[in-house]
Formats: sequence, C-alpha cells, structure tokens
Amino acid sequence: MTGRPLELTRAQILSFRRSVGALDERLPLTAASIRTAAWAGLQDSMPRAALLSLHARVNGIAPTALDHASLAQVWGLRWSAYVVAARDAAIFTRGRMPDNERDRRKFEDLAERVDAHLAGRKVPFGAVARPLRLHDHNSVRYATVTGRLRIRWEGARQPLLWTVPAPKLDYIAARLELARRYLHVFGAGTPASFQIWAGVRPASAQSAFDGLARSLTPVRTPIGDAWILASDEPALRGAPKPAAPARLLPSGDTYFLLQGRDRELLVPTAKQRALLWTTRVWPGALLVGAEVVGTWRRAGALVTIEPWRRLSRTEREVVEAEAAALPLPDVGGRMAVRWVG
Repeated sequence: MTGRPLELTRAQILSFRRSVGALDERLPLTAASIRTAAWAGLQDSMPRAALLSLHARVNGIAPTALDHASLAQVWGLRWSAYVVAARDAAIFTRGRMPDNERDRRKFEDLAERVDAHLAGRKVPFGAVARPLRLHDHNSVRYATVTGRLRIRWEGARQPLLWTVPAPKLDYIAARLELARRYLHVFGAGTPASFQIWAGVRPASAQSAFDGLARSLTPVRTPIGDAWILASDEPALRGAPKPAAPARLLPSGDTYFLLQGRDRELLVPTAKQRALLWTTRVWPGALLVGAEVVGTWRRAGALVTIEPWRRLSRTEREVVEAEAAALPLPDVGGRMAVRWVG
C-alpha cells in the first residue's frame, strides 16, 4: 500500500458503485445474479426492504423472491436483519466475531445452548430468553457471530429462529472477505468507514485492512484519502456506463447505507442529506440517472415521492413505471403515485 495515491473523482466513484451494484442495468434472474445483488448483503430492517433492493438490481423479482433457496436471512451487520446469499452467510456473521478470546468463547457457548434448546425446532426468538436465562430477548443475537443462527422475519411478528451446523470458515478469513466486499461495493473506503458499516471494533477493522495490504491501492477522493481493491482500479478508471433512467431504492439500501463524510460524496447538499438520512426511519432514495434526486415512502398501494428538483415529464413517467412494478404482495400491482412539491 505504497506510492502516490490515485486521484478519483466523485463521478468515477459513484459510476463504479452503480455498475458493481447492478443499478445501471438489471441482471437476469439467476441464482448467480441474486448473489451478485446481495454481494454486500441486503438490509431488511424495514419489512420487504431486501425484496425491493433485489428488484432494483435483478429482473423478474417476484413477491416471493426471498424464499429463493439461494438466500438466507440472518442478524448481520450491526445486528440488523439481513438477507444474504446462503453460501455467504458465514461472511456476514463470523466476519463480525470479536478478536477477544473470552468473548468468542462466550458467544460459541451461547450458540451451543441455543442449539441444544431448539433441538431442530424453529421458534419465535422471544421464546428463547427465559428458558436459557438470558438477560433479555435480544441477547440471543450475540450468537449470530458464530454463523449458526438463521432467522425468518416478515416484519409483522417476531422472527422465527433456528440453528444450522457451524460453518467451516475461520472468523479472520470471513472478516477479510467482508472487508473485500465492502471495498468492492463502495469503491473506496477506510478502516473507520468499514468499522461503522460492519459494526465491528476499530481494531478489528484495522486488522482487516492490514490483512488486505498487498491487494489495496491508496486513492485520494473528494472527501479524503482512502483505499480501493487494486483489482478494481481498471473499472474505476474506465469510462462511466450509462445510468438507468430511474430506481426506487428502499430504506437502508446498500447504495446509500453511509455514515459521516461518505454521505457528502453521494449527496453534496446538507439540506438534502437531512431529508434522506433522517434521525428516525429513513425514507427510500429516488435515483434518477446518475444522481439521488429525492425521497419516497410507501403506505399500502400509495407511493409518495418528494423530488428535490423539477423532474421532466419523461423522468416522472419512468419513476411512475418503477413504482408500478414494485413486487409487493399486498397491493397486487395497483400502485398509485403521489408527487409532493
């Protein structure tokens, strides 16, 4: 990780993010495409957010897409509900295992106790705390870093909880791969930004970057110095690809799952940042062409859109077409759009 930093512009970074995130052009409906769309995980803290994130990236996503055999749901980054490729579940769980041996043993022991108690059953996660004498219901989440817990959450009820055999992937290898995926999907990052995104301790984040040292290239971005995967440099230097006409990205979508100064790169105007990253539940992001140009929310069959600039008639038409195509089982394709402002 030596040498003069590569200068990257905002346009280069955002174009790269859209391209690797399959937001410029939807992928065909295959298990490989679904895995690509979930390369950095799909946050599902808002009901059906992961479904809508898949829809923004893959053609033909049906309301039942999260039941696809290639997907799994876990308590992943920052203990949030995540949908990931089933074959990658250990990356998003064991990759967050702490370095402290005492903590590791504690979490491994908790996973063993949960597994013994469930004995192959699937139960509401709130039914586990009392028989295992845990401090509270959420304490069981700590066992997720062992890679042995799976959940199913629809939003209306408690998630179902069950266990699976322990993965073979070492936690250090899992963390390195998690850091690779972070850098690949976001284009440029630092140990500090990775630490916040993944929900790991600062020392663990720094250790991951140190472990990737030989495969990283230093860069200078409009918001400061960072690192990229050396293998991504040609794509970052390449000509930007045409952006999709419009995408409706749900609350917590990977494309704008950012903190601190990283938000400034995506949305340069402070007033608009406050509208997108609110202090409560985030709205969705309205992506038109290469820029986030507003927010959106859904209530039943009604999508309310608040653009930050005047959209042309053509732009409004493509946004409305995106809204009409949202794969939501409770509305049956009868979405209506209300424009605000």
